[in-house]
Amino acid sequence: MKTVMPKVDAVDIKWYVIDGEDQVLGRLASQVATLIRGKHKPQFTPHLDLGDHVIVINADKIRVTGRKEQQKSYTRYSGFPGGLKTMTLEKMLQSRPERVVQHAIKGMLPKNTLGRQMMKKLKVYKGAEHPHQAQQPEVLPERLRRV
Repeated sequence: MKTVMPKVDAVDIKWYVIDGEDQVLGRLASQVATLIRGKHKPQFTPHLDLGDHVIVINADKIRVTGRKEQQKSYTRYSGFPGGLKTMTLEKMLQSRPERVVQHAIKGMLPKNTLGRQMMKKLKVYKGAEHPHQAQQPEVLPERLRRV
């Protein structure tokens, strides 16, 4: 038996559109991370980037469960004394809902060069419009959806 390594050029890379309206943030993020990583494909290889491109629309209409809107906080630090800034999920969803979705998905990808390369396959938009019509994205089929 020989081990067959898939060629990155030979793998069929698709574009998918996922509507984030009324979807729970964590469940949406895990579904998108699986698609970007390529784990839904039979030729999945952990050290190769064989995943698909994903467009998430209506990021401003996602929802969270429990009291996460008031309790969950996002922290960033400038590196200077007194440069620590925190923002609740509620304020972050009002100002930058795209970042909330990106942050959730990024946490589910590998923390290395390959993970950063995979993040480039993610496009998140606040509204229902996106500029990727030329790539002919498909709506995610039922067999790939997990609820």
